[in-house]
Amino acid sequence: MIEARDLHVTIGGREVVSGASVVARPGDIVGLIGPNGAGKTSLLRALLRLLPAAAGRVLLGGADITADPPHAHARAIAYLPQGQAVAWPLTARRLVALGRAPHRTPWSDLSSADEAAVERAFALADAAAFAERPVTELSGGERARVLLARALAVEAQVLLADEPMASLDPYHQLTTVEALKTVAAAGTAVIVVLHDLGLALRTCTRLCLMNRGCIVAEGAPEAVLTDAHLAQVYQVAVRRGTAGELVVSHRLGG
Repeated sequence: MIEARDLHVTIGGREVVSGASVVARPGDIVGLIGPNGAGKTSLLRALLRLLPAAAGRVLLGGADITADPPHAHARAIAYLPQGQAVAWPLTARRLVALGRAPHRTPWSDLSSADEAAVERAFALADAAAFAERPVTELSGGERARVLLARALAVEAQVLLADEPMASLDPYHQLTTVEALKTVAAAGTAVIVVLHDLGLALRTCTRLCLMNRGCIVAEGAPEAVLTDAHLAQVYQVAVRRGTAGELVVSHRLGG
């Protein structure tokens, strides 16, 4: 389990996360949603200790890790950041194998367990077809799937993913959803930043709706994605289909 309690984060003198509390237990897929600049990425990075907390606590398995260095829990927490930038022309296989680094001693070869984890990650991310190609020659969507595979290869107790579907086509958005559901079903606690409210509704077991650094609503997707909440935070109206689809209808007040 990973948990933030009353977390405050300040960047450049401005508070970007204000008293946020969130918990993800084994099997959970917790979605962080909200408009641009709401504090979603900052909260995720604070859980990783990549941003220092001005106040509040981060707990992993019930133990406070607020003062720990970011690398101290590399086996326990996997992170998929935004973007698909890769500077070195590594093959996709070598890049995904970097996800096994927390489990290895420096300069050691991959063990059979490492190689099996890499293959499982490629399969979950549907990226095995270009495993031997240089990552710098892949499309943005292909790189996104390889980077997802790298995070999955850690096989950590906690997976934090920041907009993992951002550059994917509809088919591979659903592939990524299934990968998240698979690892959650195996006991991983997942926290994922999402902008697609329809995907959030179908994917997550719980949602945290953020605005201006605060969590303004938390709970089951149906309880969070109400017309009133969406009007308050996003300034939009939505329409709902008979199968539960959620589609933005129009913006309010303009």
